[in-house]
Amino acid sequence: MSSRCFDAQLIKAEALRLGFSACGVAQAAPVSAAAASTFEQWIDKGKQANMHYLTNHLEKRLNPQLLMEGTQSIVSVALNYYPQQQLSDQQYQFAWYAYGKDYHDVMKSKLTALQNYLTTICPFPIQCRIFCDTAPVLERYWAWRAGLGWIGKNTQLIIPKAGSCFFLGELFVDAAANEYDTPLPNRCGNCTRCITHCPTNALEAPYSLNASRCLSYLTIEHRDAIPASEAEKMGNKVYGCDECQRTCPWNRFAIPCDTAELHPSSAFINMKKEDWHTLNEEQYRILFKGSAVKRAKYTGLMRNIECVKKK
Repeated sequence: MSSRCFDAQLIKAEALRLGFSACGVAQAAPVSAAAASTFEQWIDKGKQANMHYLTNHLEKRLNPQLLMEGTQSIVSVALNYYPQQQLSDQQYQFAWYAYGKDYHDVMKSKLTALQNYLTTICPFPIQCRIFCDTAPVLERYWAWRAGLGWIGKNTQLIIPKAGSCFFLGELFVDAAANEYDTPLPNRCGNCTRCITHCPTNALEAPYSLNASRCLSYLTIEHRDAIPASEAEKMGNKVYGCDECQRTCPWNRFAIPCDTAELHPSSAFINMKKEDWHTLNEEQYRILFKGSAVKRAKYTGLMRNIECVKKK
């Protein structure tokens, strides 16, 4: 074994100490032929809708060693975001992941601390790069390769006895680990609850999501008017949709997160429908300062609210 090896157990222990829910290490290599083919076919069929950035840098997305030269190991981490306090059924609904501060910032801070730890314990110079939904990385694939869980029929990473309410992030490292983790088998079995409960039938088949019909895409990424056929199925959802997670049996094991930055503010959790109807842009900026909800912009959020107000 190369002398340039880091201790995988030490990095996992530090990840847990920093508040991550799970950590594993995979050996860097091009993704499997099956994974590459599945992703390329998904793109070729236009299932990514208008998320054109998913078609960029395909070679790097399928081979992490092209994204960071010299990458030998990928440290994958997961951070629980299942909320301690949830919006009531009488309120407009936001995806759980957006209740607190922007996960990009929270994950980057923790990953930076993990990176600093790794560079400190290694007796040799080491190069790392941090990623969290910020680069062409097949994050769920690498979380699976690192033994964190499996990719479910709802296309989410599912962690055994924990569920799917997790942010994912990675450290690309130019050194080998002294040991690597083994991917877990798929444990969805015959269950198809996520598919049958998808409001718009965006889950067209197991492991196959048509983003153009997905309420998460339509209420966040989509900039034009929401098609009437999907708008009528929004219910009271104004930012995202968690139905495929709410119905997943594995999420009965979900426990409330203990990361303070991910907890909802009292101002947000106490918003009534009439408060949303009169929300102006300045109030929006204050309410969602440092929040992932700003991804939809004020105009997008108010468009969504207008759609559900009509019901």
